[in-house]
Amino acid sequence: MGGPQDEDPPIVLEMIPKDQSLNTKPKAIVITFDEYIKLDNANKNILITPRINKDEVIITALKNTLEIELNQELEDNTTYVFNFQKSIQDLSEGNPAENLKLVFSTGEQIDSLRVTGSVNRYFPGKNDKIENAIVGLYPIDDTTNVFIAPPYYLSQVDTAANFSISNIKAGKYFAYAWQDDNNSLKAEYKSEAFDFIKDTITINQNIEGLHFNLSKGDQNPINLLRSSPIGSNYTIVLNKTPNEVLLKNDKIGSEIFYTIGEKRINLYSKSIIADSISFNLNVKDSVGYEVDSLIWAKFEESERKPEKLTISANSGKNFYQNLPIELTFNKPITDINYDSLYLAYDTASVVKISPEMLSFKDSLRRDVLRINLLVPDSIPYETFSLKAADSTFRDIEGQYNEVALSANYKKLKKETLSDEISGKIEGSEGPFIVQLLDSKGELIRESYIESGNQFSFKLIEAANYQIRVIEDTNKNHRWDPANFEEKRYAERTFNFLDPETGNGNILIRGGWIVEDLVIKATPNTGIKIDQD
Repeated sequence: MGGPQDEDPPIVLEMIPKDQSLNTKPKAIVITFDEYIKLDNANKNILITPRINKDEVIITALKNTLEIELNQELEDNTTYVFNFQKSIQDLSEGNPAENLKLVFSTGEQIDSLRVTGSVNRYFPGKNDKIENAIVGLYPIDDTTNVFIAPPYYLSQVDTAANFSISNIKAGKYFAYAWQDDNNSLKAEYKSEAFDFIKDTITINQNIEGLHFNLSKGDQNPINLLRSSPIGSNYTIVLNKTPNEVLLKNDKIGSEIFYTIGEKRINLYSKSIIADSISFNLNVKDSVGYEVDSLIWAKFEESERKPEKLTISANSGKNFYQNLPIELTFNKPITDINYDSLYLAYDTASVVKISPEMLSFKDSLRRDVLRINLLVPDSIPYETFSLKAADSTFRDIEGQYNEVALSANYKKLKKETLSDEISGKIEGSEGPFIVQLLDSKGELIRESYIESGNQFSFKLIEAANYQIRVIEDTNKNHRWDPANFEEKRYAERTFNFLDPETGNGNILIRGGWIVEDLVIKATPNTGIKIDQD
């Protein structure tokens, strides 16, 4: 009491077995320190390689002694590494033991091969921490993989996104990396980002530059679960929400329309069809799995009350001249009352919306309506409101919107806008999807580059931005995650980084031209062998 704060970590006085011991098969490991200790999440933070059954291991700290009861037979001629990271701390202040590691061999020699590299994360979430990622090696004759069991050798990634696996026995291995959010030491195929090396890695010398790009994508193949009438409509239920839907029938787009919901496809008919009619259905998920099926659907009379028609608008958008209005409905729209649909920009002035201003994002669905409207600078107002009275829109089931719609949009002045931001992409070949993101990572603009490597965004609102590039190798105009079964890597993404600061933010002010930006492609997932 009253003395200086204890800032010294625990110091090891004795290890049983001793570090670097040979020909030893301990039943337990005992480490004695110079002060009382405590454990911090030992099951997660103590990394043991090669793989042992951690469910059988009992770890206890009593006074100044750590004891690890293994409760299993260790393999012959194998080097074991116990990396304690920051799991052992002093009792009073929580100072972790520094660089604490125990290495011993059950055979005549210590395996000394090493694999090092780095990990990148595509589309990181706000709470994702790269230090929660794991890199693991599985022997080629191992019947498990990253989704089934923990790896034989593993390492946790550090805060600089680097990793090092040491004391590896020479052999052939499969290599994986994954975001181990639930601390299971294996990847969750639905929810955790992961990556892999396609080819077997032969480790007979030190390997440097192993690189992984983590991406998230549900690896469970898409399947049709069931289909049945619901009221006068017809619903197809899937095990996951499809990315692409192709329905073939002569009535699709004229008499029958569809919407895509959470894990389902809803079919709507303008009229009752008592007899079953066939649809050829093809659905594809985000990782590239697809299903073809023949569906027989009925659209029968029903006393079930139709779902109410709802509308959501992209209200709050800022614009310059081209007003980007988009209305999303929960069901296909068949009729619009143009007398009650208009754009208001002061208490008395309005612009009537006419049919030629409208278009559906997908005419087979008719659930997303776009209003294309040019607002010239001669109209000296900033705030514009799209107004739609109740009963303006009628859906395919005869339901009208019961609630009036009001969506506001702000017109920007040209002098407040940046003239242009432009640059080029190096180290990759297109096509490219180039995305302009705000400081929160939200998409503001997007352009598609079929050929070449030059990009440009014009008349941009003053703010801080980031730029992300997606390498669209399959030319489907969207990013595709990895497919584990087909051993297909995720499409690469890379961001602009200032070469001097390493920062990705780009400051834009009114009247500025920002040019000659260079966006360099991140490394491919792969390996570089150290020949030294």
